[in-house]
Amino acid sequence: MVKPFMPELVYVEPRAMEYPLGKKLIDRFQDMDIEIRETTSHNQVRNLPGDNHFQKYRMAKSTLVVGLRKTLKFDTSKPSAEYAIPLATGCMGHCHYCYLQTTMGSKPYIRTYVNVEEVLEQAEEYMAERAPEITRFEASCTSDIVGIDHLTHSLKYAIEYFGESEYGKLRFVTKFAHVDHLLDAKHNGKTRFRFSINDDYVIKYFEPGTSKLDERLEAARKIAEADYPLGFIVAPIYLHDGWREGYAEMFEKLDNQIPEFARKDLTFEFIQHRFTQPAKRTIEQNYPMTKLELDETKRKKKFGKYGISKFVYKDEEQEEMKNKMHEYLQRHFPTAKFEYFT
Repeated sequence: MVKPFMPELVYVEPRAMEYPLGKKLIDRFQDMDIEIRETTSHNQVRNLPGDNHFQKYRMAKSTLVVGLRKTLKFDTSKPSAEYAIPLATGCMGHCHYCYLQTTMGSKPYIRTYVNVEEVLEQAEEYMAERAPEITRFEASCTSDIVGIDHLTHSLKYAIEYFGESEYGKLRFVTKFAHVDHLLDAKHNGKTRFRFSINDDYVIKYFEPGTSKLDERLEAARKIAEADYPLGFIVAPIYLHDGWREGYAEMFEKLDNQIPEFARKDLTFEFIQHRFTQPAKRTIEQNYPMTKLELDETKRKKKFGKYGISKFVYKDEEQEEMKNKMHEYLQRHFPTAKFEYFT
């Protein structure tokens, strides 16, 4: 089982120590003899240990920066939420295909923001603007927030905050099974807890540093028993030898773990594997031995709404992929809500 994340190196913005969470984290890391360095800003972390890019990148993935979120920009282009809520940035997982490879660029270290109350005050303003409509907030646009929450409890705080709110809902997705501290949170059904799942081949070869499928499914069962609304993102759906059997087995395992009462409000999202040319360059630099298939000639070029091109599967492959996923979904979870395939 993947152990809960513990940083090898910590950076702290001096002002973060003025917040109770900042002081608590730094005191804890000092007691554990973890090296702590000062930085003027969570965006300005330099001189990470390592003799080359490969070493520095891996060190960054083990580095936690304790800072403040200064610009509370909550825009999101996700179809499933009105706003992104920034509690953290970065991830300790080593998923080869991850879009954070390019969006994080030269800053793959993990950042946690200790001014959680200020972030939530801004969220309150957004909710007030849209009331009486419900405003949904996505907490995992730039991080796997569950991966560090056993240290910070920022997510737990946010879950209970939205649990008390009249017009707000929270959602996030994770590949980590470290959920025990979230089971007693007073969520009042206002937080949808989603797990990113995949077949064993994809998890084995492309998702190192994350919880195994069986661990995620066991965590999902615990979350269902804690009465959270539950969802699953099957992503990225990746065509490999034996993919039909692999995903069929994944759905069977899922069917065996999810209790009947949790199926009355269950959601599924399907996302095919895609990549951009900048992402390909970064992936090949960070994971030079990857088995990930990144051949543009085998893909179809698709332009997003911002004019950025990405490479997706060809139409006939997408069609079979979509049909297979719907077949498995109907077989095992006929009453679940299917949100989208992209």
